[in-house]
Amino acid sequence: MRTAPLQGETTSSLICRIASRYGLEAKALRSYWHWRNHQPKHESGATRADAEVLLNAAGRQILAGLCGIEEDVLARALPSWAREEATLPAEGDGVPTAVWRVGGVVAGPVAFGCRLCAAQRTGTAVQVVRYAPRWGRVCARHGQWLLDADADQPHEHLDVRHLPEVIAAQWRWTGVVRRAVRAGAEPERVFALAHAIVARWWDQAFDWERETIWPRRLHQVAGGDSGGDLERWRIVGRDAVIFPEVVAVADALLDPAMAELVWVDSGAGRPRALPADGMFCRRLGERVGRAWLGPLTAADHGGPLIAWMGAVIRQRRGAGGPAGCANDTWWVRREHQPVTMAGQLRVLGKEKRAPGSGTMWRAVVPPEQRALITRTIESAEEQLLQLRGVQSGPTADVARQLLRNLRHSAVLIENAWKRTALLAANAGVPLEEVAQWAGMSVDVLRNVLTAEADPG
Repeated sequence: MRTAPLQGETTSSLICRIASRYGLEAKALRSYWHWRNHQPKHESGATRADAEVLLNAAGRQILAGLCGIEEDVLARALPSWAREEATLPAEGDGVPTAVWRVGGVVAGPVAFGCRLCAAQRTGTAVQVVRYAPRWGRVCARHGQWLLDADADQPHEHLDVRHLPEVIAAQWRWTGVVRRAVRAGAEPERVFALAHAIVARWWDQAFDWERETIWPRRLHQVAGGDSGGDLERWRIVGRDAVIFPEVVAVADALLDPAMAELVWVDSGAGRPRALPADGMFCRRLGERVGRAWLGPLTAADHGGPLIAWMGAVIRQRRGAGGPAGCANDTWWVRREHQPVTMAGQLRVLGKEKRAPGSGTMWRAVVPPEQRALITRTIESAEEQLLQLRGVQSGPTADVARQLLRNLRHSAVLIENAWKRTALLAANAGVPLEEVAQWAGMSVDVLRNVLTAEADPG
């Protein structure tokens, strides 16, 4: 029986759909492959929906035979199809082998697919998981916002049928992409900056007495009333609710007339501090349907919007400024990157852990970042293990080799704990707790994290 892949689908999702087509459990079908590790799970023990499978050449042949689809078709549809993995056997080994990975590490953000669309394509309404950026999460045909698949929560989608502005924003995004390409900017980076700006507004909106649009949308996606579990719904519904404003802000940031307003507000040739009633922030508020928002955004001096304005001003003045990414208008600093839904839910669902428990970082660091940190630590361990082999030769040479390996291991471990501490602080863990976990004072840690977040 032919089981065609859906565009952008995860290999793991396709295997599950094949099993369903044959009337088998996915576990039974997976016995065709030799597995190098265990399937990723959440800390609750639930299987991760965003788990991904990487296959060697023999394993890919098995999958192609089971679904009755040519390998070149599978290669075009499945982003993880040809991904190399060092732990898999060499090309000449005929044993079909597979390894589990987290999808976000393999090929980018992972989301649920629309079951109704899948049913129209395949005849069965089963769960589908696919790689999808946040600007492509709306199923306009069925009025669904497709949620991240990396979180331990029961919802696959949110109902946005009564929010036409959310559906329209996805169509509008295609025009923003064309404008970005003409301006020589990468659309993904433009979206990331706009998302960071609006997500910061979302966190501040509790204090906005005049804000009425987002509460109305949030109640809609929550099924009519989010009051019973408001904090959780604010996490789950954030990206869907703010999507129209994200697209509007992205469009505004690409508008040369808006950049000109920033230049005028800065005093142009006569530098001055940006005013609280500046024309740029006032116009930006109008473009997102909130004429009153301008002074509030202008007063947020530590946010990504002010960072973008500063980069625009430095470019217009021809000022060198700090070296590195600080001159890149589309660069989003680490401390400005929004915490994902999965990260926020992990924090919300956990009781406050004792500082230095060793498990704090697992609650707040996204799994893809945990994988990178783990690999850094594994590299350090490998370097240390290699020291055992450096025991022969002239004494000076042996000593130099030992010191080089130790120094490299120390750098890797230092980078790992710095990244862990920074991500935990960005996710909302009090700096005092992070400092106690890191074994240093709050002031010293703050200086370290500031240097780590802003390498320029």
